[in-house]
Amino acid sequence: MLVFMLWQAWEQDYGPKPPVAAIVNPEGSKPTEDLPTTDASSSTQSPVAVPVSAAAAAKTVKITTDVIALEIDLQGGTVTNLDLLTYPVEKANTVVDSLRSLVGLDVVKPNSAPVRLFDSNEEKIFVAQSGLIAGSGLPAAPNHYTAFKNEQDSYSLQAGQDSLTVPLTWTDNNGLVVTKTFSFKRGSYEIILDQKVANNSQNPWSGRQYSQLLRAPDTQSKGNMLTGGMRAYDGGVIYTEKNKYQKISFDDMQDETLDVTTQGGWTAMIQHYFASAWIPPADQENHFYTKELKDGRYVIGTYSPTITVAANSAAQFESKLFAGPKIQPMMEKISTGLELTVDYSVLTFIGKPIYWLLNTIHNFIGNWGVAIIGVTLCIKLLFFPLSQASFKSMAKMRKIQPRLKELQERFADDRPRFNNEMMALYKKEKVNPLGGCLPILIQIPVFMSLYWVLSETIEFRQSPFMFWIQDLSIQDPFYILPLIMGLTMKIQQGLNPAPIDPIQAKVMKMFPIVFTIFFLFFPAGLVLYWVVNNTLSIIQQTYITKQIEKAG
Repeated sequence: MLVFMLWQAWEQDYGPKPPVAAIVNPEGSKPTEDLPTTDASSSTQSPVAVPVSAAAAAKTVKITTDVIALEIDLQGGTVTNLDLLTYPVEKANTVVDSLRSLVGLDVVKPNSAPVRLFDSNEEKIFVAQSGLIAGSGLPAAPNHYTAFKNEQDSYSLQAGQDSLTVPLTWTDNNGLVVTKTFSFKRGSYEIILDQKVANNSQNPWSGRQYSQLLRAPDTQSKGNMLTGGMRAYDGGVIYTEKNKYQKISFDDMQDETLDVTTQGGWTAMIQHYFASAWIPPADQENHFYTKELKDGRYVIGTYSPTITVAANSAAQFESKLFAGPKIQPMMEKISTGLELTVDYSVLTFIGKPIYWLLNTIHNFIGNWGVAIIGVTLCIKLLFFPLSQASFKSMAKMRKIQPRLKELQERFADDRPRFNNEMMALYKKEKVNPLGGCLPILIQIPVFMSLYWVLSETIEFRQSPFMFWIQDLSIQDPFYILPLIMGLTMKIQQGLNPAPIDPIQAKVMKMFPIVFTIFFLFFPAGLVLYWVVNNTLSIIQQTYITKQIEKAG
């Protein structure tokens, strides 16, 4: 099974990739495939198509704040090429670099470029689109294919400036003026979108706003070692008033088109550590939809209720775009349920308290490695009675081990007799052979939750611990922690009763070696947890074993 899973992972990572269709709009075509489908009360007419030459020559507006740098394409006001300035792809480890230089090895320069969340590259297209859809029988409104105008080519949030606005304008021949304004705040990953419709004509106008994320699945990313080589969830999610948090994978989008109406809520595309979400107003009824496009791209989005703008008056559509790291306290303030994009699987009800405890300790200490040690200690204290019962049972089993061996040798040719004598010995010495297992089974959900917390929490990404451990989310560069983990596992194994069967005993002796090999490539944060947990268990088990041996 392990070989088969490794082969599957290898094929996914390094096997031949399917060709990605180019994203073009041929001259004269009507690109309505990626627009939302509305009900009969709304127009299904096609917008004016943009030829390839016009699309290629489209201008972009560059915006830079203290935390993000992005481009807005004047063709439709689409948000593209968004970089997270405070999150480099890789982080330099000065300790490792110094040691490599000391022994004459080349220093490998890390990729210090910021993480790119939105990307206009055709092979990994990921953009945030928005626009308007006019009511039935009315002139077409500007959508994400329409050309807008802007006075500046670039905007930058200056020192002492807390906010920044970028307006785009569009005017038709019937007196309709649409001003699409993007607003940014210092230290924020939120982009506020306002679409003001000024109806300067003599007739009323009605329409809806839509906002959507268009993306091609990432087929080139490798499994992250924190999840044992498995990929963290990468795809669509929605949050509705009725069903709360739901994953809408790319396969789901292929099988069925989403069609959901809800009060408030949001739609998003998430990946490991980062999320992008369109968040419509919470006080209005919103319609969520998905689409599978013909060229290997997918759309997830929302459109608003219809708004009617009387002649010679104006109205405004609002929406928020979040594009940034999945930091739970920050996301909780942006929208209800947005923090659930940090997915702790079905054990979220346990994972969230563990994260809260980690975050609380970190706020006092300021070091995530120390926070992991603190949480490990708290968990050990919480389960101290269970662990104590388990270790007492193991100590009693260890005490009667010589007598069990004697019985095994005496009744080597009579298995039923040996089983009867063994059970009689257990009853006489008041030993429960399952006593060491049941307490451990009860603790497994907590350990699994902690595993998911360490794998999903972005705060551990590129966070230093001490000495040579400068990034808790990647493997130990010198493999020191995994070797210590293997040593503690070997010591702990020596405190447990050895299996009576010699073959089982040999297999058990291999466990520390096998697990050490696995943990060589696991992130330092996860290995640190196991080292501390094993060390505390050794101390506790050694004390209990000595007490039982003294007693008798």
